[in-house]
Amino acid sequence: MSLPAGTGENARAALAALERLREVLSGVVLPLDVEDAAASRADRREVLDQLSDYVIPRYEKLEAPLLAVVGGSTGAGKSTLVNTLLGEQVTAASAIRPTTRRPLLVHQPDDAAWFSDDRILPGLARVHVEPGAPPTPPTSEPAGGSATAPADDGPRTELELRTSEALPPGLALLDAPDIDSVVAENRRLANQLLAAADLWIFVTTAARYGDAVPWSLLTEAADRRIVVAVVLDRVPAGVSAEVRHDLAARLEDEGLGRAPLFVVGESELDASGLLPTEDVEPVLGWLRGLAADAGSRAAVARQTLGGAVDAALGRATLVADGAQHQTETYLRLARQVDDAYAQAHERIMTATEDGTLLRGEVLARWQEFVGTGEFFRSVEAQVGRIRDRVGSFFRGRPPATDRVEVAIETGLQTLLVAESERAAAEVDHLWRREPGARAVLEDAAGHRPDERRLAEESAAQVRAWQDALLTMVRSEGADKRFTARMLAFGVNGLGIALMVVMFASTGGLVGAEIVVAGGTAVVAQKILEAVFGDEAVRRMAAAARRDLHDRAGTLLAGQADVYRTALTATGIDPSAADRVREAVAAVVAARRAEAGL
Repeated sequence: MSLPAGTGENARAALAALERLREVLSGVVLPLDVEDAAASRADRREVLDQLSDYVIPRYEKLEAPLLAVVGGSTGAGKSTLVNTLLGEQVTAASAIRPTTRRPLLVHQPDDAAWFSDDRILPGLARVHVEPGAPPTPPTSEPAGGSATAPADDGPRTELELRTSEALPPGLALLDAPDIDSVVAENRRLANQLLAAADLWIFVTTAARYGDAVPWSLLTEAADRRIVVAVVLDRVPAGVSAEVRHDLAARLEDEGLGRAPLFVVGESELDASGLLPTEDVEPVLGWLRGLAADAGSRAAVARQTLGGAVDAALGRATLVADGAQHQTETYLRLARQVDDAYAQAHERIMTATEDGTLLRGEVLARWQEFVGTGEFFRSVEAQVGRIRDRVGSFFRGRPPATDRVEVAIETGLQTLLVAESERAAAEVDHLWRREPGARAVLEDAAGHRPDERRLAEESAAQVRAWQDALLTMVRSEGADKRFTARMLAFGVNGLGIALMVVMFASTGGLVGAEIVVAGGTAVVAQKILEAVFGDEAVRRMAAAARRDLHDRAGTLLAGQADVYRTALTATGIDPSAADRVREAVAAVVAARRAEAGL
């Protein structure tokens, strides 16, 4: 949809919508190296450049002078053409190919106010050159397609400004870097300058007009309905008609059949390095005709502006698609973290209730604490004697509880560490399969706790849980009716018995282990019921399990936060794609209103 810029309230609304689109795009980040990330980043940069360099300034000032960018391939003769059009050497031409320099903008003296500030191309600092000053010397770029530029040949951040009386008021010329420069930054700048132009003067040669790079840009110009003129340079006299006919047919095929085509013969340069005046007079006459009056200039500006806005909206939509892909990847990575640590949490809690923790050291120390190993070996045959055994237990003083507590603490700590490390390994495995997550994974890996710190954090949570459980036992037994029994067994002994009741489900045990664990649970349960009563034991066991659940969750959440923090640090806004699409829709609606549709 190509709609002309108008005036009045609707035009101001369209301008505001475009400024809002620029603001939204400026806030979009695309940090994950997903499949389309590079293309999306390029689209974002280019649409921002076009909005700032051309669309918004032209919307603001439709009456501003036209900017004609002279562009083309390496060695096509752009600088010589510009110099000849102006009748003096303002831009350096060189036999060294390719050459590079800061871009040059030449304007009529009366138009200086339009170009001296940052109304257009705000990213380029202005360098004013006095009339008559020699051209900026060229710097040779590396030959042979090397991607490395000379040390002084970094990104172009300056725009050279010169004045010329040879130009008509209302028209400026901009000599751009080569579109096929071997220096990537120069190619990018050439495209940026072409996107900031009201019209293109595209220079090619009889030998190179079929090259792919120029035609890709000419096709883009046709798609955007940019006003284009093509200068076919250095055409030998004997083939002029043939080459012109072939190029004209190609232009017709690409939708540029109405583009003026100027042929410049293969001529000797004069002593000033300029082409014969008659060779460029048709080009200069065409430019003067475009700049002849405000109406003509506005018609050119409207045509190019409409296409530029359409192109910007199309690229902005591609940026929205790229942002959506980033968000989908971001959310998938976040879910993988949540799932891995939720599963670790579930495995921990299952292990604390299926008898797993009563294997080995914990069970052996509990046996020593309650009575002899022989008692437990006879539990299956003598379950009826358990009550008597418990009664005799209360008549004596139990052995020290330290070894049982340590065994339980060590078992729980080992479980927490193992499941934390397993969850981390699962996230690492999943994220390594995601190309977009590799940099984020490196960031997270740099902040993960080492083995010693993880063990300390796990031990701290276990000790805190044990302390809270003992506090609950002490509080529950504060009633004087229980004091004697508590003194007989001890707060720590009762606390250990409560832990055993929690851990003693036989779901995860087999064979003889079931017999032992079952007997263990019976003894612990009877001890606790004799002191507190069965209802209180159930309540205390449930509270202790909830507390362990929460503390295990706190530990795992801290480990998961390393990954979540790394994801958050990417700056991805999950709403970015929607906000870009809303801003695009607002521009479309505003332009329709501006056109009265």
